[in-house]
Amino acid sequence: MPASALAFDAVTKRFGDFTAVDALSFAVPEGSVFGFLGGNGAGKTTSLRMALDILTPTSGSIVVLGQPPSRENAAAIGFLPEERGLYKKMSVLDTIVYFGRLKRMEAGAAKAAAMALLERLELADRAKSPIEKLSKGMAQKVQVATALVNSPRLLMLDEPFSGLDPVNQAMLEDLIAEAAKGGATVIFSTHVMQHAERLCDRLLLLARGRKAFEGTLDEARGALPSRLVLAARMDPAGLPGVARARRLSGEGEWQEYEVELADGAPPEALLAHCTANGVALNRFDVHRPSLHEAFIHFVGADPATTRQETVR
Repeated sequence: MPASALAFDAVTKRFGDFTAVDALSFAVPEGSVFGFLGGNGAGKTTSLRMALDILTPTSGSIVVLGQPPSRENAAAIGFLPEERGLYKKMSVLDTIVYFGRLKRMEAGAAKAAAMALLERLELADRAKSPIEKLSKGMAQKVQVATALVNSPRLLMLDEPFSGLDPVNQAMLEDLIAEAAKGGATVIFSTHVMQHAERLCDRLLLLARGRKAFEGTLDEARGALPSRLVLAARMDPAGLPGVARARRLSGEGEWQEYEVELADGAPPEALLAHCTANGVALNRFDVHRPSLHEAFIHFVGADPATTRQETVR
């Protein structure tokens, strides 16, 4: 098992009578891309702020890069806050350099890294522009650059795709993947499931401050049965591995059925049985659960706080 870049042990955070994070335990392996998923108010931002020593836990313990949260970790961490905030009169280049210097970078190294990021983000021609002259999406990309400028060992991004159009969302996904390939541990929060499906090695699903699930994408989706639709000349209810079958439609010799498989029964085994035993099939479609469906299974449906969007 790799070491943990971030670990929570029974962490609780209360604000008066309100419990924002409730006995939360999880570990983020070094070098992984870790999705912190939940609806608005699930406790994502509060948890990240405790990891950054902006907030202090009411109880429990946190370890960040091998030590308790403190400002001593700042040079090794990049952070994109949910609430964006840049100095409006400062130029794009000076803004990124300023954040690099806060992370203990030398001025020359910070400027070189900033220009490289601006090229990568297609903002090099805006290097001298004041922040106030940028569009919302451009300013968001500058904010991303401030989190990346110091090539952090641990990169924490709170709702990083908010405010970006599909093209720039795709660019940010590529940057996250590149940071991970370069050895960084990446943690990002989101409530748009497709980003996590494409990027994450592991996931944490949060609901009302508590952990609903932690594991891989395959493990999350594997908690739900696959949906299988087949067209056959016979009722498939008696076939091995079939828990139940519901007739959907069909006239004549071919009938369509929605088939629910028994726990652990793979669709491939049913197909192999039909092939080996001469069971004629005219259709065999497997729908594997999406992360969005797994999220609803573990957390519950809340249209106001969880979205499934076409982003690429």
